[in-house]
Amino acid sequence: MTVREGSLEAPTRHPLDWKSPEFYDADRLDKELFRVFEICHGCRRCVNLCTAFPTLFDLVDESKTMEVDGVAKHDYWKVVDQCYLCDMCYMTKCPYVPPHPWNVDFPHLMLRAKAIKFREHGASLRDRLLSSTDALGKLATIPVVVQAVNALNRSPAARGAMDKVLGVHRDRELPEYASRKFRPNAAGSTAFPVRDGKSTPGKVAIFATCYVNYNEPGIGHDLLAILEHNEIPYVLVEREACCGMPKLELGDLETVARHKEANIPPLARLAKGGYAILTPVPSCTLMFKQELPLLFPEDADVKAVQEAMFDPFEYLALRRRDGLLKTDFKTALGKVSYHIPCHSRVQNMGQRTRELLEAIPGTQVATVERCAGHDGTWGVKSEYFANSMKIGRPVFRQIAGAEPDWVGSDCPIAGRHILQGMAGDGKRAEKAHPITLLRRAYGI
Repeated sequence: MTVREGSLEAPTRHPLDWKSPEFYDADRLDKELFRVFEICHGCRRCVNLCTAFPTLFDLVDESKTMEVDGVAKHDYWKVVDQCYLCDMCYMTKCPYVPPHPWNVDFPHLMLRAKAIKFREHGASLRDRLLSSTDALGKLATIPVVVQAVNALNRSPAARGAMDKVLGVHRDRELPEYASRKFRPNAAGSTAFPVRDGKSTPGKVAIFATCYVNYNEPGIGHDLLAILEHNEIPYVLVEREACCGMPKLELGDLETVARHKEANIPPLARLAKGGYAILTPVPSCTLMFKQELPLLFPEDADVKAVQEAMFDPFEYLALRRRDGLLKTDFKTALGKVSYHIPCHSRVQNMGQRTRELLEAIPGTQVATVERCAGHDGTWGVKSEYFANSMKIGRPVFRQIAGAEPDWVGSDCPIAGRHILQGMAGDGKRAEKAHPITLLRRAYGI
């Protein structure tokens, strides 16, 4: 086919009509997959983004016709399974996204396929467990259980069994569960005066996220210390459930809707009360900024939360521009290799983390702007572990090549994945979340 000139206008996103019967029509899905795959085959700009596009192009090139019509429809699922919904093709590569008349939205087409597959076949035990982050965290952090869970996750014998029985790769380094969860142990805010900025409310609500609450509570405590230091009053969200991103990646949209019903009412009250809402994990921020508004476009409370939602460094950088952020840094960080995760990049907020880290005297920041390949639960699974390491290899090399003192990513799972991929590359840098590095620089 002939490839037309792409659109030069800013990408726009259409709401996902996931409640309509047509959305789940398998024949309609096949036709749309064929249409979009033909466009992708004729363009091939995304070949280096992930393994979904090379899988598609190999299927085409190895077919009898060397066109999409030569690919068996059941092989379309090989492409779908390789997509982990990072959104990078839509936001950075594809010239045919809306408002272009070809209306290509590859990630949401993959999401539609995953939703149909989930509705028709459900999910494996492994996928149900991995995507139930809140329930798993509550169970694993029970005081008498947490040490046993962490010991099993480090045991070669147990990991071999998990690989064979569950399909969790034996070589994937898993995050430990914390013995003291974040939310029950978070200190309350001192009563500071509220100082609104031009672009930010002067008071903050923290949506902790499953990962910070159960795995790395130190990130949450570091964020609270930074807010205290900058005299920004804060509260914890009254109650929270998983943001829904793991279930979205599985195609389980009904459970996404249930999580939305649990989270949005308390978040909307805070948004309407003039709070900025901060989530210290980019995927959770993106869920509230983008995915839920596209799934529930008519919900005014979802819209209110979207407008109040900030990445922590986005918020802090805007405070700094308004002259409301302290810059009394006491500790130089040396060389920092900073990775921008995909779910930060697609928020279109610029490189706010890099901007703040570079403002710290005695700190050199080497930035890597490429997918690291872990991508939520995808890189944990036995069948995708090798691909996740392959995708991340250029990132591992770039970060190790800078010979850093610190390795950090806004996505704590990506940071862990990168450090694992760097093993054996000379000096082993120390991993720290950028929020932790900022607290260290303040000396608090």
